[in-house]
Amino acid sequence: MKTIDELLSEGVAGKRVFVRADLNVPLDGTTITDDGRIRAVVPTVKALADAGARVIVASHLGRPKGAPDPAFSLAPAAARLGELLGADVAFAEDTVGTAAQSTVAGLADGRVAVIENLRFNAGETSKDDTERAAFADRLAGLADVYVGDGFGAVHRKHASVFDLPKRLPHYAGYLIATEVGVLRKLTDDVRRPYVVALGGAKVSDKLAVIDQLLGKADRLLIGGGMAYTFLKAQGHEVGISLLQEDQIPTVEEYMERAEKNGVELVLPVDVLVASEFPDLKTKAPANPATVAADAIPADQEGLDIGPETRKLYASKLADAATVFWNGPMGVFEHPDYAEGTKAVARALLDAPGFTVVGGGDSAAAVRTLGFDENAFGHISTGGGASLEYLEGKTLPGLAALED
Repeated sequence: MKTIDELLSEGVAGKRVFVRADLNVPLDGTTITDDGRIRAVVPTVKALADAGARVIVASHLGRPKGAPDPAFSLAPAAARLGELLGADVAFAEDTVGTAAQSTVAGLADGRVAVIENLRFNAGETSKDDTERAAFADRLAGLADVYVGDGFGAVHRKHASVFDLPKRLPHYAGYLIATEVGVLRKLTDDVRRPYVVALGGAKVSDKLAVIDQLLGKADRLLIGGGMAYTFLKAQGHEVGISLLQEDQIPTVEEYMERAEKNGVELVLPVDVLVASEFPDLKTKAPANPATVAADAIPADQEGLDIGPETRKLYASKLADAATVFWNGPMGVFEHPDYAEGTKAVARALLDAPGFTVVGGGDSAAAVRTLGFDENAFGHISTGGGASLEYLEGKTLPGLAALED
């Protein structure tokens, strides 16, 4: 895989460089609530612009249905990128149409433009190879060189991620190079004890990575909504907590394998419960109760790990030489259910080894809850991509860059 440093050494002044970034940031209307993914691509964009390239930044945002939708416009992201670069960033109001063509044609050396949401064109996400290739051909007409730096999208076989690099000289940006280097530390030459903390809503989202980790990790700490399927598999009442009953047989088999392989699988010993889900808009006090994990009332819902579990998980992370954390421990968006996620974040900060926050909601929680991002070993920009890498899958966007 060629890197951006090789591209810069070859010279980029005057060249049109297409940077596939990941500007898929959360929005409240037109207000960006977490700009972490935009900040992550700044080093690549700045290096190219400083070297005199004409930089075309492209990304998706949300899930528009293959047609323009103002709710998913990249205009706020383009404005924020300009603020972070300290320079004007042009914005094209389409992807490959007259606006994009004229905006790119008007770029001077060292200047940056953002084109509109790639998913406004159905060809970006099409499962039809011909349709996807046709869109990639039009994107290729905008540029001379391709730089892949949208790690959060490399697990998608999309036109701008998979097909476009085949049509242009291609290189990995700083972010992708960093992400891949970090993930190799979690798979190839792991320092032990290797502890993995997994949370989030659905156990089904994590089954494949758990399957892999049962042969690699020393400890697995389970929290979030997915924990209740494990507790149910142990025969416990989980009330109205999030539950995937169809996954119970698989979870039972994984628990047996963990014991056989000597992997310590740690589940909550107490949880915070309430009779209804909290109001995340008003954040009105929820007044949860703390109960033992094997004594959840039938009319109550588990919404966070309890104080004893926080201590337990912190103790299991205290000697870790390598830590991977993906998924919050509870409904961290509400202050009454944020303490479990905070406890895991603090434990990572105290851990003596290399700590990785695996993107997605975990990365958002770190920033939302006020932690210093630089205090962690690495915060990934791609939760889904990180998990699929750890599952051992071939990621289309990385495979395309390795050609």
